[in-house]
Amino acid sequence: MAHLLQSGWRIEAHRFRLGHHDVDLVARQGNLVAFIEVKTRASLRFGRPEEAVDHRKRAVLFQVAELWRARFGLPSDQYRFDLIAIEEAPDGSTSPQVRHITNAWGGVEK
Repeated sequence: MAHLLQSGWRIEAHRFRLGHHDVDLVARQGNLVAFIEVKTRASLRFGRPEEAVDHRKRAVLFQVAELWRARFGLPSDQYRFDLIAIEEAPDGSTSPQVRHITNAWGGVEK
């Protein structure tokens, strides 16, 4: 969240839920709303963080985003899905690398 706040985003929701599913963050910059999944990896043994969001997870995120949009969205809002990928140094010797991948797998149609 600190990374987004420092980049000028406002956090609209943290862990917005639909049943047992959620979207990690909903953030806003003006009329742009990003539904953001956060993935952290301590090593690349199981792949990069962005590889952890498969088609099933994307479908769930889309459903949760649709609920948020129906409840809180504004007529002028534009939507997209982003990913925050965090890779930690295996030995903890350096700060984690944080990458904000915009429009990670396509936007939400109005």
